[in-house]
Amino acid sequence: MDKTDALEIGSLEKIPLGQGRCFVVGREEIAVFRTRSGGVFAIQNRCPHRQGPLCEGVIDDQRVVCPYHGHKFDIRTGAGSEAGESVKAFEVTESQGLLTIKIKEPA
Repeated sequence: MDKTDALEIGSLEKIPLGQGRCFVVGREEIAVFRTRSGGVFAIQNRCPHRQGPLCEGVIDDQRVVCPYHGHKFDIRTGAGSEAGESVKAFEVTESQGLLTIKIKEPA
């Protein structure tokens, strides 16, 4: 059975509106995005196609565009714009200005 850890990753203020930042959590490199409407979402940072850093991509309220080759990923689910292409999505929450992310670790 998998174990889920909730880990504090820092202040919401570290991520400007409309941008993303990369956080290394355990073995995971995670792109955390703060949309212009204030939503906070987290997905795997590296694009599966050319390993582009998704945290550096252009975002809107639903998608991020890989800075290397333009593939799009849903920042809520990790689903990609190409058939069969996706990245992991993570649950991230904000409380009193601090971000917490849930990571599933194999037991």
